[in-house]
Amino acid sequence: MDHSECAVEITGSIIGGKWKPMILFFLEGGTKRFGQLRRLIPKTTKKMLTQQLRELERDGIIRRKIYAQVPPKVEYSLTRHGKSLKPILRSMSAWGEDHRSRYARVSRQMLAGAAGNL
Repeated sequence: MDHSECAVEITGSIIGGKWKPMILFFLEGGTKRFGQLRRLIPKTTKKMLTQQLRELERDGIIRRKIYAQVPPKVEYSLTRHGKSLKPILRSMSAWGEDHRSRYARVSRQMLAGAAGNL
C-alpha cells in the first residue's frame, strides 16, 4: 500500500498535532476569538496557537475573519468542510471519556491490590 494515499494518514496530517483537535473541538461550539481560544487552551503558547490556526486555515478547515477596528478583532470558525469533522471529534471525545474512566478504574484496582500486599 502506498502510504501517501492512506486516508488515516491524510486525516492525521490535517487534524493531528497537540492542539489542533482541541481547537476544532472548541470551535465546534461556535465562533471564537483568539483570546477565547487562548483561555480555553491555556497550556499552548501564543506562537503555537497562531501556527496551528494558520495551518487549519490553510487546509480549509477553519475560517479567519478580521474586523477593521482598533484594537483588531479576529474571529475563527469552522468552514463547511471543517464541520464535517464533527463526528470524528465527538468520537474522539467519547473515546477519551471511556479511556479516562477505564484508567481511573484500573488505577483504583492497582492501588487496592498494592494496599493488600502491605
